[in-house]
Amino acid sequence: MIKTERILHLKSCRGRKVRVVREHYLRERVPCYSSVCQADCVNDGKVLPGDLTHYVVPDVGVVVDYLEILEDRELQGVVFTQTACQAVQHSKGRRQYNRLRNLLKDPRHDCVLFANEFQEYSYCPREKGESQEKWQTRCVYSAAVWYYNHLAGMMDVVMITEDQEAVAQYSSLNSGVYVISVQDYLQNFWPQLQAAHDLYGSISQALQEKESEGNEREFSEHLPAEVLEAGIKSGRYIQGTLNVNKHRAQTEAFITMEDLSNKNTDMSCGVLVYGDKNRNRAMQGDMVVVELLPKSEWRGKVTALTEGQGDEKSGEDESKPLPTGRVVGILQRHWRDYVVTFPPREGSQSQSRNSQRILAVPWDRRIPKIRISTQQADALQDHRVVVRIDSWESTSLYPNGHSVRVLGRAGELETEVQTILIENCIHVPPFSDAQVREDVCPSKTEPHIHVGRRDLRESHLVFSIDPKGCEDVDDTLSVRSLAGGKLLELGVHIADVTHFVTEGSLTDLEARTRATTYYLADRRYDMLPAVLSADLCSLLGGVDRYAMSVLWELDAHTLAVNKVWFGRTIIRSAYQLHYELAQAILNGEPTEVPELAQLGSEEKDTKLAQLTQALEMLTHVARHLRAQRDRGGALELEGVEVRAQLDEERNITALVPRQPLEVHETVAECMIYANHWVARKIQETFPHQALLRRHPPPRQEFFNLLVESAKARGFTIDTRSNKALADSLDQAVDPEDPLVNRLLRMMTTQAMSEALYFSTGTQSIDQYYHYGLALDRYTHFTSPIRRYADIVVHRLLTVAIAMEGEVGPVKALASNKELEEMAQHINKKNRAAKRAQKLSTELFQCLYFKERDPQTDQRCVADAVIYSIRDDAVLTLPVFSPRYGVKGPVYLKNREGQVVAAGHDGSCEWQSGSVRRYPDHITTASSCGSSTFRLFDHITVRISVHSTHCHADRINLEVISNRPYHSTEPQQPRSQGRCQLVQEVVRLAEEAHQQAQEKAARRPKLSREEREFCQSKTPNLYSLLEEIREEALRDLNMVPQVCATTA
Repeated sequence: MIKTERILHLKSCRGRKVRVVREHYLRERVPCYSSVCQADCVNDGKVLPGDLTHYVVPDVGVVVDYLEILEDRELQGVVFTQTACQAVQHSKGRRQYNRLRNLLKDPRHDCVLFANEFQEYSYCPREKGESQEKWQTRCVYSAAVWYYNHLAGMMDVVMITEDQEAVAQYSSLNSGVYVISVQDYLQNFWPQLQAAHDLYGSISQALQEKESEGNEREFSEHLPAEVLEAGIKSGRYIQGTLNVNKHRAQTEAFITMEDLSNKNTDMSCGVLVYGDKNRNRAMQGDMVVVELLPKSEWRGKVTALTEGQGDEKSGEDESKPLPTGRVVGILQRHWRDYVVTFPPREGSQSQSRNSQRILAVPWDRRIPKIRISTQQADALQDHRVVVRIDSWESTSLYPNGHSVRVLGRAGELETEVQTILIENCIHVPPFSDAQVREDVCPSKTEPHIHVGRRDLRESHLVFSIDPKGCEDVDDTLSVRSLAGGKLLELGVHIADVTHFVTEGSLTDLEARTRATTYYLADRRYDMLPAVLSADLCSLLGGVDRYAMSVLWELDAHTLAVNKVWFGRTIIRSAYQLHYELAQAILNGEPTEVPELAQLGSEEKDTKLAQLTQALEMLTHVARHLRAQRDRGGALELEGVEVRAQLDEERNITALVPRQPLEVHETVAECMIYANHWVARKIQETFPHQALLRRHPPPRQEFFNLLVESAKARGFTIDTRSNKALADSLDQAVDPEDPLVNRLLRMMTTQAMSEALYFSTGTQSIDQYYHYGLALDRYTHFTSPIRRYADIVVHRLLTVAIAMEGEVGPVKALASNKELEEMAQHINKKNRAAKRAQKLSTELFQCLYFKERDPQTDQRCVADAVIYSIRDDAVLTLPVFSPRYGVKGPVYLKNREGQVVAAGHDGSCEWQSGSVRRYPDHITTASSCGSSTFRLFDHITVRISVHSTHCHADRINLEVISNRPYHSTEPQQPRSQGRCQLVQEVVRLAEEAHQQAQEKAARRPKLSREEREFCQSKTPNLYSLLEEIREEALRDLNMVPQVCATTA
């Protein structure tokens, strides 16, 4: 080892020049990370393959400016030098440096880091008077030469650089070491990578345009980092995240602060940043520093829903003044890939026709226009293009960027779907051949793997209940009587994904990156390859599968837990049911079970009776579990779930709201129960490094809309606790309009805080609570095929079981810090998945109505309910149409100042008049008289689509009648929430139901009547429910007091 000194002249991130003197140690043996190495280097971790034609060593300038090209997985054998990595860290900042580090860590990319500045024979001391750029180039070339010599000439080495002087100087010095430009390298070695060629051209053009920019300043310079840091500590400046108002993106943005405990009550709603000059080049999501303006310059938030709507001549369009500030610095950029549209040149571009600089309009309204340099401006008109931002200097009105790839023509289905994915940072490339080969390894399915698993194939009746057509079956259930009917055994059996997905494998890394399966309206993008998700891991019917099981032994009468068992099992699912089929069996309706179709009549009846009995027992247990959580304060929430019904050519034929069934709740309760018990197990075993899921209580101000809306209808909502809230919602029922309770529950859902994954070492025990489910500990265990969090929990549970059984050494777990970082990543991806699913549903809603004429097609007319009276300058009524699951505003006043006036028959038209707003209704007055629109009134709306060239289409609602719309199409009945009557019936019927089950279990053979009607002769739950139903239809004065109370 040789000790030397290095003198570095660096430019710090704060803008100052720093002279740094460091002790520098040189070693003879530094790992080369090549599989063709003959020098016995200690190459731990990734190694470059030996079956390549060459290795490529990029120069510092290439790594700094063209890293995107080097990220292409097709480019193999890339050697990043320590010199280049340090240059990225100093010139591009932490975000770009972390991006490079992650690239080097990722085993899916054939690239390694060579510590050239610690290798004795590749180190180059900087010569006196030598520029830093020349020295860095010489260091990289020296590393390339060392690599060629170290590998004894067995592998050619190509150094790529954009420095033409370096190409001329070094290209002929050493045979076997080639120095060429990036463009020549791509053309000669990778001519088929068209995407890389296009990206190179785009980046090169952007770099050239950057050099030719003017010097006239458009924005103030950002303050140095040390000034920002001192200002934040002193309280002069405020740090937070910039959130742009999507309805007024040009003028309004708000700074949300992470520290909500700020004692200044003025800051509780954040800081308003008004105008693009005060925003000072900050963009959506950036971590910024703001300085408050004098109070005389504070402004109010514009209350109009969208720009340009309504009459804005008066000063009534602003709320009370808010703390207002200006951005003085940006701590961290949140730049990502953006989808833009190249607009037509007519009227939208100030440049000449021959200009190559185009102002592209982002799909996200919150993002400013991006200046793109391209030679394909005419060809790309009306196309969606993915771009990346390179810089935003103070001399430019707009950020500068370069195009990455073309998605397709705007408006086409595939283009719009890909736009949604990219805008939510969802990257789902096809699974590689290496991953597929890894997944189907024969050793993972050999018989000896059964050792150590509990065999449930013959002893348990296992079945699954999933949506129709489901291929990725995560979970199955079982239930059976024990000890002559004195005990029940409930089983939840989950696909043992961790048996096939080894931690650290290529499949595991890809699953971790995706974090979840992404469900869109017409497709899904799986977290795992299809060979696992739809075959080896999926608990399909009639085949042996590996599972992780939880078995509870319950008292048959009280359903109290006697003991619980966790472990790995092998199962064979007897029935693969879908929800509608399972519900039909429970209802006693004649139906055909596919697994029984080939059996004889007697055997078929016997097996159907066994299945029916198991489903009834399961429903009985699930009701008890739900009642337990109800007593603890569990909430029954409501969401908008609409499914796009497609034909064979993927055309939309209908929008179908999801119809809830009791079997949905039955399966959900069993899964919640399993998740809860697994959470208890792993938290007790690993108090400081278990992955749980918490649901914090919502902030009380989020309930204001719910409380005020319910009050207008005469209901009182108590939000002091989840129990009080649940009881209030159960009582807020309008017997004449069941939609009122549904809307109140939808408002409650909107008020909820986000449920989050976390590591137990980062939170105190009192923060583990799940507000919505009313459980002290909760996690996700039951869906490992589609959620990576469940895979992590499976691994934790496996180690916990091994520790309990003392079965040899256990694998080291992730630390609390590592687990928390993983939890944050999964939380981020889950938010993206939810946003993508919502945008996908809205896309298909727009596609459905876009193909229809709203003036003539009756499918564009629907009933809607007013669920809020908005306090804004433009008079709008937020409405909800249950038929299509559509929510949106209905305008009562247009830009010309006209108001909606209703005639004697309820039909509405625009007329001159006035509007008055009250807490629970709005009144319009015109020459036709006055019209009143009250909260929860049913009105008739016409649904159309507002199309824009550069952004997503959106639904437009127009009131055409102030009376309900009565469709001629038959409406499907909707299951209502639980009411006290049903709860009382369940309680009274449980004992009789249990007695009937015990007798049925002892009966050797069913009679003909029982087989025919699937119903026992003795009193049972069904007959008691029928009696209560008949009683409920009678006069209320004649119904017994115990059943007279409704929810």
